[in-house]
Amino acid sequence: MSQRITAPPPSYKPPRPAPEPLEIEPVDEGNELRMSFFEHLNELRKRVFRALLAVIAGTVVGFVLAGPFLEYLIRPYGERLTALGPTEPVIAYFRVALMIGGAIAMPVIIYQLLMFILPGLTRRESRILLSSLPAIMLLFVIGGVFAWTILVPPALDFLSGFQPTLFKPEWTADLYLGFITSLIFWMGVAFETPLIFFVVAVLGLVTTRAVVRNWRIAIVGSAAAAAMITPTVDPVNMALVMGPLLTLYLFSIFLVAIGARINRAR
Repeated sequence: MSQRITAPPPSYKPPRPAPEPLEIEPVDEGNELRMSFFEHLNELRKRVFRALLAVIAGTVVGFVLAGPFLEYLIRPYGERLTALGPTEPVIAYFRVALMIGGAIAMPVIIYQLLMFILPGLTRRESRILLSSLPAIMLLFVIGGVFAWTILVPPALDFLSGFQPTLFKPEWTADLYLGFITSLIFWMGVAFETPLIFFVVAVLGLVTTRAVVRNWRIAIVGSAAAAAMITPTVDPVNMALVMGPLLTLYLFSIFLVAIGARINRAR
């Protein structure tokens, strides 16, 4: 008995084989450069050298501006400063020129630092960092102006009027200008920290909980920074510096919360 084979109907279509899964390669949005350890050191050397050249060029300009700037800094003291050695006026003049040069070179310094970090970031993260550069510089200027107008007058009044029956204030050029320039420069740097915290939070590298949880470290760090900024050990001047530093830390918590929300939204 022969087996009868029936042909499939005309509308019949054989089943299509299941498609093979597509292998999708991840898209690298960054501009990461794979470098060895010595290549990283060489890159760091180049960046530091360029920043140093910017400081030297700014200091040359600072030598031209140091004269009138010195007169402006000495004005709160009310008289000429005392020079105890033959080289002390030169050192004081160079100190002011160096501070001016550092302020002029600050955009180049920050740019070189960012260029050393950016190769390991994505394009979006690079744009965020570069777009924050003008605001960081503006905060540095605001911090310097804040130190000169708000912190310096009460500090000088306290130091010049401390125990007037026992001490006659005759400040040397090196000590007076060292106190003033250190306070102005480092307060300018401190004013940049809230925006730096904000940028780091937008990049997802820090959370609000972590910043709040480390408030004890912030207090100790502010005390150490105040002791470094003010060469004196009196509690009044330390409190004058610690107060703004802790206020900046509280403001940083607020900015970190905003930055973390932006990061989650993206």
